[in-house]
This record gives sequence, C-alpha cells and structure tokens, in this order.
Amino acid sequence: MLYEVKKINYNDTKPFILNIHYAKRMPSISYAYGLFLNNDLVGIVSYGSPASPSLCKGIAGLENKSFVIELNRLVLKYNRKNEASMLVGKSLQLLPKPKIIVSYADTNQNHVGFIYQATNFYFTGTSKPRTDMAGKNGKHSRHHLGDKTKRIYRSSKHRYVYIVGNKKDKKYFLNNLKYPVLDYPKKNEVINGS
Repeated sequence: MLYEVKKINYNDTKPFILNIHYAKRMPSISYAYGLFLNNDLVGIVSYGSPASPSLCKGIAGLENKSFVIELNRLVLKYNRKNEASMLVGKSLQLLPKPKIIVSYADTNQNHVGFIYQATNFYFTGTSKPRTDMAGKNGKHSRHHLGDKTKRIYRSSKHRYVYIVGNKKDKKYFLNNLKYPVLDYPKKNEVINGS
C-alpha cells in the first residue's frame, strides 16, 4: 500500500466532515491535508482559527496569538492502523512555520487523545464541562441567538498543544505556554478540570 499526504482544498474536506465526522459541521479551515492511498483520498485533517478567540491569547500570551491555530478536524474513511498518526504527523511537517497547534479530545466521545500522544503533542490539561448559550441549528455558541436561558451542554475536553518551527521557536513558545505540560491521560482516567 502506498500512502501519501498532501495539501487539499476546502471542498475536498466537505464529504469527510459533513458525512463522517460526528460534529457534522464545517469549522474554520486555513490549511487542509489529505491522506491518499494509491491516489484515493481516505482521510483529511484540517487546521484553522480556534473557535474561542480567548484561546489564541490564552495559550502562549497576547504577543503570540497570531501563531495559534487549531487542529479542528481529523477524519478517516476506514481508520486503518497507523493512518491517523501518519496523517497528523506528516501534516504537521507541511504546515507553515512557526505555529502553535492546539487540539482537543472530546471526553463525551470517549476520546482520550491517543493520536496526539502518538505524535508527541504536549498534554496541557482538561477543560471543565460547562454550558453555553445555544446557537442556531447546532452551530457554535459564538453564533448564539442572544437568549441566555437556552443553554447547551459542552463536555470536558483534553487539551493538546504542538509547536512547529525551528529550535529557537519551539523553545520560545514552550517557555511562553500559559498551561503546564502534564502527563498524558489514560483511558477511563478522570482528570480534574484546569
């Protein structure tokens, strides 16, 4: 089997995100990469502006907010062994540098973030579950309808961070991380929110 990871366009991501991914909605996409098996697209990963503007300045300081992007979708058609780590690992190499990548593993979907652990992301804690103002048609709460009484539950998420750049960039961003680097969570392990 011959695998290849290369840049793809926004429209290439749609069938994977809208038909396969559990969220069934398109995120902000600045960069997208596809996993090809014998020239057949079998997986996608996308990166874009974080849904939470406060995350950009909160992860490594206000002065570094323009470097922050979120790995916001990872979708595989078959999810064969090593496909996810291959796609994520190669896509990180293809991203413009320097960048601070943040991604989340949704505990409500029983995701621990093993793919991020396998690709050497830093684990920086778990968010607390909360409620947000409900958005129209299940959209993110930043598109809320202004009715504070209509709330939707947001599960806790494991937060992972990866830095791409040269040695100097990596050291600088790591020293400016606003979250501690912690031991990786394990399956069924409960971690207090951070």
